Amino acid sequence: MVVSSSGRSPVAARTSPTFRRRQLARRIRQLRESAGLTQGEAASGLDMSTSALSRKETGDAATSVHELRSMLDLYDHYDPDLLDLARAARRKGWWREYGIEDRGYVDLETEAFSVREVHLSLVPGLLQTSDYMRCLFATGLLGSSPELVEQETAARLVRQRRLDDREQPLQLHAVIAESALHNQVGGPRVMARQLEDIVERGAMSTVTVQVLPRDSGGCAAVQSSFVLLDYAEPEQPDILHFEHVAGSFQTEAGSAVRAAGVAFQDVCDRALSHEDSLRFVERVAAELEGGRCEGEARFRAAVAAEQPNHRGRQRRLR
Repeated sequence: MVVSSSGRSPVAARTSPTFRRRQLARRIRQLRESAGLTQGEAASGLDMSTSALSRKETGDAATSVHELRSMLDLYDHYDPDLLDLARAARRKGWWREYGIEDRGYVDLETEAFSVREVHLSLVPGLLQTSDYMRCLFATGLLGSSPELVEQETAARLVRQRRLDDREQPLQLHAVIAESALHNQVGGPRVMARQLEDIVERGAMSTVTVQVLPRDSGGCAAVQSSFVLLDYAEPEQPDILHFEHVAGSFQTEAGSAVRAAGVAFQDVCDRALSHEDSLRFVERVAAELEGGRCEGEARFRAAVAAEQPNHRGRQRRLR
């Protein structure tokens, strides 16, 4: 019997059961092939149908620890790490506590080591302030309750922690269209603080921000926002994700991922550098804050001007 010499290694606490299931699926397929068995032969030895084994080898169906032990016996191979992997694949993802289902974007992002994204109208989720998030969720989720808004906000804040996580840091390269900086989600006060926060986060070693100017032609080139998720494991393909009016779409198709990679590089070349982008965002924030203060001053002056007339009318009424 072959015994793995890799040793036991703890599974990261912040992990994706979906990706662990895919990892396990690839390994059990490799073990079967190394044992020289066809799917039909292996299925017969495991007392399961060929279609059931096929689903387990693609990750569409979970493999229990008991089933895995039977496979290791049949394939004459013992690996305690695989047993740990099978246990991890059956745990619930951290996002389930916030009412978020498996196999969505959060599930995909949890195992990524790098995120490349282009946003044309909004600030990327990993850079949003809590007030900005709440305004988006309150207006974007049809019939959303305050409880649901708080759940979604809390989950997004958990995702942001990976930007400065020592054990599992997430690299973020975000290209933000200039129009997104002027899209006042939540009003001037919320937006000004949001822009200031982008500048602050831009100082992090894991964050790269580029602003795509209106006159660069980049928005017309990409036409829509999208996200590219990159993974450290060589066998795990990178994923293209984008959202649309009816939901979202993800694909591992090599041609689509490569095309998106080319488009991302194109907008990066058209966009301002990281340093110039942060100065640009800082300037927009200052202008927004200045305009807000000026507007408030005009409002206070108008109220003050109305007060004497109001008191005069009250005296005449008496």
